[in-house]
Amino acid sequence: MHPMLNIAIRAARKAGNHIAKSLENSEKIQSTQKGTNDFVTNVDQEAESMIVDVIKHAYPEHVIIAEENGVIEGKDQDVQWIIDPLDGTTNFLRGLPHFSVSIAVRIKGKTEVACVYDPMLNELFTAQRGAGAQLNNTRIRVNAIKDLQGTVLATGFPFKQKQHAESYLKIVSALFTECADFRRTGSAALDLCYVAANRVDGFFELGLKPWDMAAGELIAREAGAIVTDFAGGTDYVKSGNIVASSAKGTKAILKHIREQGNDAILK
Repeated sequence: MHPMLNIAIRAARKAGNHIAKSLENSEKIQSTQKGTNDFVTNVDQEAESMIVDVIKHAYPEHVIIAEENGVIEGKDQDVQWIIDPLDGTTNFLRGLPHFSVSIAVRIKGKTEVACVYDPMLNELFTAQRGAGAQLNNTRIRVNAIKDLQGTVLATGFPFKQKQHAESYLKIVSALFTECADFRRTGSAALDLCYVAANRVDGFFELGLKPWDMAAGELIAREAGAIVTDFAGGTDYVKSGNIVASSAKGTKAILKHIREQGNDAILK
């Protein structure tokens, strides 16, 4: 195992266990609104501090890009840890047990290792670039679908960018005429992992941040998924718009996005 993946797993489990225990004491959870329909809790911040402490103890010179604290500078600019201490905060706040800890490591601009931990199910998704993806140490691969007939797709509505609501719903409506059903779970990191593990056949969402997808996209790719932005390119980390499925699935989803999407979301 890559030594940085070992540290990422240690940090994710420590933070995840804290989050799970915090859910049992809901009266101690405090939340504040940091943006439109966007919340942060004291548990997010505590979990992030735990992750940062584990990383900095092992690699004090690395850069950390964290959802709540932003960029934590280090001498070694070539290595960046991208962390989301609690992906699915709204679920957590409402006691809906579906959320995750997401940690990825980028070295010289390429994501090398990733882990996404679901503390409620004790499921650990991991990947190393070029070495495949795993769920609890068992290899996972995407299912190569022929078309969207009978598929279950995951998505997330653009709750922070409701100016895109009309266009987005047109895309969903067009896809729904072809696929069997949709899932909207509230954790983009887990949605990408679920593509990797064949729990859903494809995933698309717009307006994500790098920490929402950095780990999940490597896990999906290493499981055989084709991951693109809405234009079919590879700038999804920059644009925040992502599609992930097997080759024919991604092509089919992109077709509907191009046909139904407005110019603003196709960039």
